[in-house]
Amino acid sequence: MCLAIPAKVVQVGDGDTAVVDLGGVKKAISLALVDDVAEGDYVIVHVGYALNKLDPEEAEKTLALFAEIGDLRLEAGA
Repeated sequence: MCLAIPAKVVQVGDGDTAVVDLGGVKKAISLALVDDVAEGDYVIVHVGYALNKLDPEEAEKTLALFAEIGDLRLEAGA
């Protein structure tokens, strides 16, 4: 199973590159598969490529669910 996660674009570079924020971690990605991406947009990222743009509200909901899952795992391991 593969997992693609929402990430906020914090910098659009030259060509088809961008830097995204993944929970405080900055990562360089490729925008080769997505058109018209700007700083502040959310994209779905998989193996270093943006697959598509995502509605900001949906991105925030998804990220909140990932955070909740992480909290549940921490509690279970305590």
